[in-house]
Amino acid sequence: TTTRAPASGTEDGPVATPTVRLAPMIEITTFRLAPGADDEAFKAADRRVQTRFAYRQAGLLRRTTATGSDGDWVVISLWSDEADAEAARRRWDDDGDAGELLSFVDRTTLRNQRFDTLD
Repeated sequence: TTTRAPASGTEDGPVATPTVRLAPMIEITTFRLAPGADDEAFKAADRRVQTRFAYRQAGLLRRTTATGSDGDWVVISLWSDEADAEAARRRWDDDGDAGELLSFVDRTTLRNQRFDTLD
């Protein structure tokens, strides 16, 4: 997405305005569940986070959770920009549903990465 600043000018004519690129950002979180954690209870906690926390955050465009056959889990979130993702991360620490979700996670396996999209 590209936005253009309002046109401005001088007595000599219009002045070019800079173009600011607002690019979506992809956030990928991978982890394994803690030993003994119940898959179905984790999935229920994830649904609560998705509906009661995630989709109430400004700038979240899409979020999905998936699991692999080897026991790895991934949450992929598409944000309108990094500022919105960072604002949600700061709120995450104080959210009860997020805390419950993390209680199922082996935190030694928790990894979070952010990527800027190319388009």
